[in-house]
Amino acid sequence: MKIKRHSTVLIGIAAAVLLTTSGCSGGLLAGDGGASSDADAGPVKLAMVIPISGSSAPTGEYMQNGANLAIDEINKDGGVLDGRKLELIVGDEACDAQQAVASANKAVSAGVVVSVGGYCSGATLPQLPIFEKAGIPMIIPAANSQDLVNQGLKNVFLINGTGKQQSTAALDFIKKSGFTTVALVDDNTSYSKDINTETAKQIEEDGSATVALSTSVTAGESDYSAVVRDIMNANPELVYWTGYYQEGGLIINQLKKAGFAGQIMVADGSVDPSLSEIAGAGAEGVFATMTQTPDTIEGAEDWIANYEEKFGSAPGPYSTQSYDAVRLAAEAIEEAGSTDGDKIIEALEGIDGFEMFSGPLKFTPEHTLSSGGFVILSIQDGKFVLEDDLS
Repeated sequence: MKIKRHSTVLIGIAAAVLLTTSGCSGGLLAGDGGASSDADAGPVKLAMVIPISGSSAPTGEYMQNGANLAIDEINKDGGVLDGRKLELIVGDEACDAQQAVASANKAVSAGVVVSVGGYCSGATLPQLPIFEKAGIPMIIPAANSQDLVNQGLKNVFLINGTGKQQSTAALDFIKKSGFTTVALVDDNTSYSKDINTETAKQIEEDGSATVALSTSVTAGESDYSAVVRDIMNANPELVYWTGYYQEGGLIINQLKKAGFAGQIMVADGSVDPSLSEIAGAGAEGVFATMTQTPDTIEGAEDWIANYEEKFGSAPGPYSTQSYDAVRLAAEAIEEAGSTDGDKIIEALEGIDGFEMFSGPLKFTPEHTLSSGGFVILSIQDGKFVLEDDLS
C-alpha cells in the first residue's frame, strides 16, 4: 500500500526523561521487544526525540504536531502492514547531548522501529550510535550538520538539506546580491560551526567575495558587545549568523544599536518567530537561508488549514518536514513488508519519486537529498516571507 500524500556511546545515563505518546497510543511500554522483532500485532512505534523543554521547545512542538498530523491521517487510512496503527514515542532532547542519549535509549527499550526525530545537531549526533546498534533506521527531519553525514552510517537518512547545501545557497545569494565582504559568526555548536566553516571555504574557492571576519561566540550569554565590536571593525557588507535564534536576536539587536549599516543574514536555526521578538525593530529586512516553511510552500493551504483546525495555531518551521518524515517511515515499512530495520533501510534506499513538500524524493548514496531545497527568506513586518527561490 502506498501512503497517501494527505492521508565512544553514552549508555546508561541516569536521567529522568518525559516521554509522551500520541496517535492511537496506549502508553509507553518499556522493554516490550527490540526493533528487530517483527511481531504481527500491536502498534508500530516511531521514536521522535526533539526539544520539548528548553529554549527550542516551540520548534519541538511544531515538529511533534506535524508528525501527529501524519500519524492520524495514516491510521485513519488503515495504518500499515494490514491494519497496524502507528504510535509516536516522543522523548526530550532539550538540545542537550546527555538528555538526548537518555531519551534515545529509552525509545529503544520501548520497541521503536524507526526514529523520525532530530532537531539540534549536537543532540542528534550522540543518538546515532544508539539507534545504529539497535538496528533502527533514522529519518532526520531537521538536524543537518555535515557531521551527521560524515559518520557514514547506513541507517541514517536526512530529509532536510545539509549544512554544505545551505552554505552553497548562502554563496549563491551573496553572489546574486553583489556582496563583496562577509562576516561569518557561529555559536561553536556542530551545526553552526559546520555552516560557518563550509561557507568560508566556498567563498574563498569562488573568489567573488572575501571573508572579512570569521569568529565564534558562546551560546547562552546576554552581552555580545565583543563580537559586535569585531564586526564593526571588520565593516562587512553582510553578516551571516549561523547559530540559533536566541543568540541571533541579541546580536542583531546589539549590532543595530551600534549603528551597523550593512545587511544581516541568518541560517535556518534562527528561522523562528521569536527572532523578531528578541531582535526588535532591527530584525526587519534580515535575510535567512532556509528550506521552505509552510507558509512559503505553494499549494500548502489545505495542509495549513488542517493543521490549524487540529492544533488551534499556525504551523511553524520543520512541521512539514516532520510530517513527511512520518509518511516516509510508513512508506518504507510498507515497502519492506516488515518492521525489520535492515529491510526498512533497504526500502528507504530504494525510494524513488516519493512526493514530499520539498519535491520528489530520491536519496543520494550518502542518504541526503539530491537537492537541498534551500531558499532565501526575509523578515517583513515581523514575519519570514519568501525573498528569493534561488532559481
